[in-house]
Amino acid sequence: MSSESEERSMTTTSTDDRLITEKLLDLQLSNATTTTNGQPSDLPHTQPQSPSLSAAPPPPVLSRTPSQSLLLAREGYGFRPSTTPSKTGSAITTPLLPPLPNPLPLAIQDEEQKNGRGESSSSPIPDQYGLGWPAKSTLSRLNATAEEKLERENKLASAVRTLLECIGEDPDREGLQRTPARYAQALMWMTRGYEERLSDVINDAIFAEDHDEMVIVRDIDVFSLCEHHLVPFTGKISIGYIPNKLVLGLSKLARIAETFSRRLQVQERLTRQIAIAVQEAIKPQGVAVVMEATHLCMTMRGVQKPGSTTVTSTMLGAFRTRQKTREEFLTLIRSQSRI
Repeated sequence: MSSESEERSMTTTSTDDRLITEKLLDLQLSNATTTTNGQPSDLPHTQPQSPSLSAAPPPPVLSRTPSQSLLLAREGYGFRPSTTPSKTGSAITTPLLPPLPNPLPLAIQDEEQKNGRGESSSSPIPDQYGLGWPAKSTLSRLNATAEEKLERENKLASAVRTLLECIGEDPDREGLQRTPARYAQALMWMTRGYEERLSDVINDAIFAEDHDEMVIVRDIDVFSLCEHHLVPFTGKISIGYIPNKLVLGLSKLARIAETFSRRLQVQERLTRQIAIAVQEAIKPQGVAVVMEATHLCMTMRGVQKPGSTTVTSTMLGAFRTRQKTREEFLTLIRSQSRI
């Protein structure tokens, strides 16, 4: 029995070896007839290459003019390619593009990757509409017609009338008859940041300058509404950046702070949004933002601690990686003004 099993095993092995040998011979014959661009190929396993996919020579390296640098700077956060260029090369109109699935701002992704807290992935333009962190109904408010705006205010006024009734007041008494309409208009004004595009706020105020020292605009007064209780918080913001061939109009730093503060906010997010907007607008070497504010939700209710302040900061780029640069910025914003 053992000899018959050994003979059967040897027969199976020889059959398998013969099949493997035949397959190898067929593969060698097919490789021998393979051609690349019409010439025989001496290398096995070489796939035919299409002439249209042949390697092209590298493109020449071209120098950029200041106008081209401005256009490239506008490709980032809050900016889209120009559709109607003016004489300076800036866009007059900004097209509305479909939103992308990944709304994470580029500066956050870059910062997370540098600190080892993020994974490398392709990052699209953060906000195709230039609004900066738009909410669910921001686009409908931005594109509303005059009739739709009036309908929105009337709806809000009706809600305020209900609020007055719920707290035990009479909305029909003389002092409160027009309060719902007044408050509706006031609230729409206090949250007008939802109607402002960063591309329109910054506009043409990006200039090519060979300046690489720190630029600071400090003590910018801001007023915002706490999104948790809808009561105000007020304070001052200081913004600094180190240019990288491009500078931003000084008033635009205050306008960026104003745009984001005129929304329902928390101080931590407001500070970071301002820093990222500047970073993506002109791509500087670094951005630093420090905010100090007093929150009425903490002073007039809850723990009721008048005089307490909250300080938040966001450091990007050189301000985050260089201690001396960060210390210089903090010293300058705390120094007494000589004006």
